[in-house]
Amino acid sequence: MINTIYEKFAKLAINFAVNIQKGDRVFIAGPALAQELIQALFVETIKAGGHPLLVVGIEGTQELRYKYASEEQLTYVDPVQKKIIEEFDAYIVIGADYNTRKMSMVDPKKIAMSQGSPANREVWDILTKRMGTKELKYLLLPFPCHALAQEASMDLFSYTEFIMKAMHLDKEDPVKQWLEVEKEQDIICEKLKGVDKIQVIGENTDLTMSVKGRLWVNECGHDNLPDGEVLSAPIEDSVNGHIQFTYPGIFQGNEIENIYLEFKDGKVIKASADKGEELLQEILKIENADILGEFAIGTNYGITKFTKNMLFDEKMGGTIHCALGSGIKEAGSKNDSGIHWDILKDMSLPGSKILVDDKVIYEEGKWKI
Repeated sequence: MINTIYEKFAKLAINFAVNIQKGDRVFIAGPALAQELIQALFVETIKAGGHPLLVVGIEGTQELRYKYASEEQLTYVDPVQKKIIEEFDAYIVIGADYNTRKMSMVDPKKIAMSQGSPANREVWDILTKRMGTKELKYLLLPFPCHALAQEASMDLFSYTEFIMKAMHLDKEDPVKQWLEVEKEQDIICEKLKGVDKIQVIGENTDLTMSVKGRLWVNECGHDNLPDGEVLSAPIEDSVNGHIQFTYPGIFQGNEIENIYLEFKDGKVIKASADKGEELLQEILKIENADILGEFAIGTNYGITKFTKNMLFDEKMGGTIHCALGSGIKEAGSKNDSGIHWDILKDMSLPGSKILVDDKVIYEEGKWKI
């Protein structure tokens, strides 16, 4: 019998977030420890008339690949994986882990080599383009597990409750709540439609960019669960100035702390970090990873705690995040890269504000429009 908690997860995911229809081919990937959620998603997909394909990860294989694989093997992408991304109707990934530090001993150069390989970039380009045109319904959703609870400094029971609230699964009608979010964020996106200059001012930060001609996208529960952000794509050569990120950047389970970036004409010209700087420099060597592909504002004020899980953290009300690398095609980005890496900044601190065409629209974590 399916656990009622994961049944609620799956119903929201399959029937609302990706809205599976009869005949849809649905790819579902997750670690073995998320078995209960995988089973629930499998059942709801079948009930909706879809055709599920499951790929279940085994503990240890990711770090063992980096330990033993040759350069040729690290840069190889199986044609089957490419075929799934090219042809399937939905692609669901479960975020969970048995050890969030499992990649800490891996050579940063190997990580960058694998992530930035031409084959990986080709697959990533197909994925983002199909997502942008809505041909592929993509969803990332969480599974409560001990490793992620520990990262968030919570016990498993509290972490499960945290997830339930963030996804509105503690409400009688979660879908109704997400539709309300969609309506509210539509208003924000409409007010930002057609703007040109964005300026971010905050702690050790004065960053400008143009989003002229780019769209604002309402993220309200169809690509991620939980959700809650409005985003756009900077003109690729328009970003100038500097930014200090408040929270650690998490890349392949590695923490990079106190990240500072300087931009000139769209590219990073200086980068530093108090911890993990070697990995940061290797990431920036990946083709087009030194360009911003996304600028976003978190709108989910129900997420009040940094958990070291970007699925939650980037949605946190009172924050912004910038993504290095591949841009959001739906917003009009032209930047292609083998990575899309979100990094988070607290905008609730005194003096923090966002200006749009020289008018303050956001100040110390609150909207002014």
